[in-house]
Amino acid sequence: METLEGAELCFPQLLNASCRKPKPPSSDVMLLYILLSFIALLTIALNLLVIISISHFRQLHTTTNLFLLSLAFSDLLVGLVLVPAEILFMGACWFLGDLMCALYPIVLFIITSSSIGNMVLISVDRYVAICDPLCYPTKITWRRVKICVCLCWICSVLYSSLVLSDTLMQPGRSKSCQGECVVVINSITGAVDFILNFNIPITVIIVLYMRVFVVAVSQARAMRSHIVSVTLQHSGTGTAKKSELKAARTLGVVVVVFLLCLCPYYCVSFAGQDAKISFSSGVIVLFLYFLNSCLNPIIYALFYPWFRKAIKLIFTLQILQPDSCDSNVL
Repeated sequence: METLEGAELCFPQLLNASCRKPKPPSSDVMLLYILLSFIALLTIALNLLVIISISHFRQLHTTTNLFLLSLAFSDLLVGLVLVPAEILFMGACWFLGDLMCALYPIVLFIITSSSIGNMVLISVDRYVAICDPLCYPTKITWRRVKICVCLCWICSVLYSSLVLSDTLMQPGRSKSCQGECVVVINSITGAVDFILNFNIPITVIIVLYMRVFVVAVSQARAMRSHIVSVTLQHSGTGTAKKSELKAARTLGVVVVVFLLCLCPYYCVSFAGQDAKISFSSGVIVLFLYFLNSCLNPIIYALFYPWFRKAIKLIFTLQILQPDSCDSNVL
């Protein structure tokens, strides 16, 4: 009898302290695991293509693409780390110990914070490019962009470590038995995170893109007017290039999709601050969040010709040829 009971426990040697093994996943849950696995592989492959394309081809070494490179790296981490961890440990016993249980949500917070930070930087980049095109080369320089990207990741690490410092200092304090991994976020921490890591950045993004949209529409109308265009050519008044307007539209789609996928995640997190948040809960919300990392490269493929050309050169192995980095992909 004891042997049968021990077989049902995560740690049979700890009869009084071990959690019971969860029931085998249903067909619906198995289908979700398969879907998440497919999304993870697709996310890794597509974001690797973005990273290789921007890093390899010199024509793509622009300040805007550097922000996209940082965003692609955070999306790659979602496919490499977050999705596999969710698949492996969702609805299963936790065998990696209390420290790894505490580190998982910190990694989740870091990637989420860096993604939001990158979206803010992209919005600022498009705002300056469309609303102040003459000053764009002097305001958005390589040095400033590199500093901003580095600060984005450093601040994400510091912020996430600070928010979940209690979890790091006392890992496993909220578990009820061995083999369980839960994280408790109190109401104060949840409210602060909701304001600093969601409300404020999202407000900045929306305000900036509303301004970009208004200016882009007015400039598009001016471009369609022959009289206005001739006047602008003679007067020398600075207007955003057509390519900048197209980039603003594409990145606007990326921002909208990001907000649609992230809002449910934060709404559920904010609603359940005082409750225990296990890794088997909020599956649909996490699914939307993971899906966003896969959608970004797909949006690039739909709207950016340079990405499609770069993919063709990569798959045909032309990037292995000498001086392939100087290939024309624009």
